[in-house]
Amino acid sequence: MTMRWDAFLGQVKERGAYDTTEEAERAARTVLALLGAHLVGEVRAELAARLPEELALVLLNPLQAHEPLSPERFVRATAAWIEGATEQTAAWDVGAVFSVAADAAGEEVTGRILFQLPAGYDLLFGRTHVI
Repeated sequence: MTMRWDAFLGQVKERGAYDTTEEAERAARTVLALLGAHLVGEVRAELAARLPEELALVLLNPLQAHEPLSPERFVRATAAWIEGATEQTAAWDVGAVFSVAADAAGEEVTGRILFQLPAGYDLLFGRTHVI
């Protein structure tokens, strides 16, 4: 089932402790654009189907990645795309967005997402182990 726009951003705002919905939206758009470059095939389409349409389009039209980024480099890339961000705030952004996306995707799809990503992303998704 697709998560509604206001519900998705509301959860990102709460988990990220953002002051405004705009901050939550900026984090969600940036993180999902970067994630989209790392997912291929059915898994990306399945995650997109569970996201609000506006964010599904971001995931399906990603920023280009020339190679899979380690979790640390993913956080650094996120920081580079968000004005004024540090690696610490970007890690917070990634964790907030990934945890809500994982909830929307469900355990089975999240497990397949993690299978496609380099080791270590499970912690960014709020998971302590790969399913």
